[in-house]
Amino acid sequence: MPSRLDTRKLEKPIQEYYPDELAHCYGCGRLNPHGLQIKSYWNGKEAVAYFRPRPYHTAIPGFVYGGLIASLIDCHGTGTAAAAAYQAQGRIPGKPPHLRFVTASLQVNYLKPTPIDCELKLIARPSEIKGRKVIVDVELWANDEKCATGRVIAVQLPESMASGQ
Repeated sequence: MPSRLDTRKLEKPIQEYYPDELAHCYGCGRLNPHGLQIKSYWNGKEAVAYFRPRPYHTAIPGFVYGGLIASLIDCHGTGTAAAAAYQAQGRIPGKPPHLRFVTASLQVNYLKPTPIDCELKLIARPSEIKGRKVIVDVELWANDEKCATGRVIAVQLPESMASGQ
């Protein structure tokens, strides 16, 4: 029988549950004032994030720099991995021991140029959870068109690092 957490929507983005010591990531750290501040909202099966590129995220006029797309996929993928791991363990985020993931491998496929003048939507779904490893597949959408896909192989930090010690 599925646990209650299988369909439980988190009250806030997974990144909001990270301990302060681990909330400085350029992509998703809530305490990094110069970062992207990605926020991944978990609904029990997938996570969604939204991001509005700024003019300085330009590759060529009118289109987003590919490195930004990779960063968005990367950090949204690791956040999704954390949310999925908590759920798989039947735990609610925010309570020690903290689960924090980093990228072991990142694959990005650029399907079409991504326009810079709209909000981007990222959808991430875990496809495998095995031990300390979570594989997450991510889609990046702009104006209802899929512009990029990615696969993040995320690994869980050791507890001593995840708790900020």
